[in-house]
Amino acid sequence: MRRLTRVAVAAGAGLGIAGATAAAVGYGGDDAQPASEEPTTAATAEIVRTTLTATETVDGTLGYGSATTVSSRSGGTLTWLRAEGKVVARGERLYEVDASPVVLLYGTVPVYRVLSEGVEGKDVEQLERNLAALGYDGFTVDEEYTDATADAVEQWQDDVGVEETGRVEIGAVVVSDGAVRVASHQGDVGDPASGPVMTTTGIRRSVAVDLDAEDQASVSEGDRVTVTLPGGATVPGRVTDVGTVATEQGGDEAGSESTTTIPVTVRVARKQALGRLDAAPVDVTLVSDERKDVLAVPVNALLALAEGGYGLEVVGDDGTSAYVAVEVGLFADGQVEVSGDAIAEGTTVVVPT
Repeated sequence: MRRLTRVAVAAGAGLGIAGATAAAVGYGGDDAQPASEEPTTAATAEIVRTTLTATETVDGTLGYGSATTVSSRSGGTLTWLRAEGKVVARGERLYEVDASPVVLLYGTVPVYRVLSEGVEGKDVEQLERNLAALGYDGFTVDEEYTDATADAVEQWQDDVGVEETGRVEIGAVVVSDGAVRVASHQGDVGDPASGPVMTTTGIRRSVAVDLDAEDQASVSEGDRVTVTLPGGATVPGRVTDVGTVATEQGGDEAGSESTTTIPVTVRVARKQALGRLDAAPVDVTLVSDERKDVLAVPVNALLALAEGGYGLEVVGDDGTSAYVAVEVGLFADGQVEVSGDAIAEGTTVVVPT
């Protein structure tokens, strides 16, 4: 559910329209029409040059992003699991099978075969890059699993505390593109080590927003936003990802309407401001439109013209006033963008109260 702060104006609604408006110039007219030959005593404001920013507040969820399921393919029995909420980095244990650690390595290629001498491929290079990052040497980082690679693997296995075979078996490691946080356990110690073991997420908290697909064009990566936390505290953030695949949510046989949304991810600039919150509903204020260096007046200064469109009651230097037609643009923060032949910065207009 979104709450728009952009002002919506309808002719004749809430604009304090004077009865004399019917005699005012029609929309797009060229000449100002007298409103009063007597000096005005009404409240007034000046036309200002400014930047107008319209915002849109949407619901978001603070968390650690989408979860990934980690499954075991080694068989045996689960004998240890990293605690929920803990962060696991390269070379550290995620869980143990038959008291043998299953270690996290960084990369994008899953371990789909046994790695041993004579094997070649991107998965070999990935293993060697991890070994080098963990401080092992004596081999060349390439796509060839040589005897030097096997020697380094044996040293690594000795340090990890598993049998020194010089081979990496399927199920001995888990591959991720970076450090992970254990989100939840899918198995318990003593369960068979086959199938889902746990779910993991990224290690940095972020805000997920399901944005109306129709608003996709108004949001871009890098946009600055404001996140309002439970309790009312605010923290700045930035849009880091705008999804391109829309999904339909809601709607059922009872007649409720469905909505089409795209996923948007927001990173919080000062994570310390989040305190110890791991998950919470939040509000995200996005900039939906902006106009720089425009002329603006208070929204209440607008008058609906009988011929259609809008006008202003402009006060002259002698204190008398006249109606002029204006083009309106962006509504934001109680102001509205205006333009027209008789409109200039510093001009005084009447603001009905």
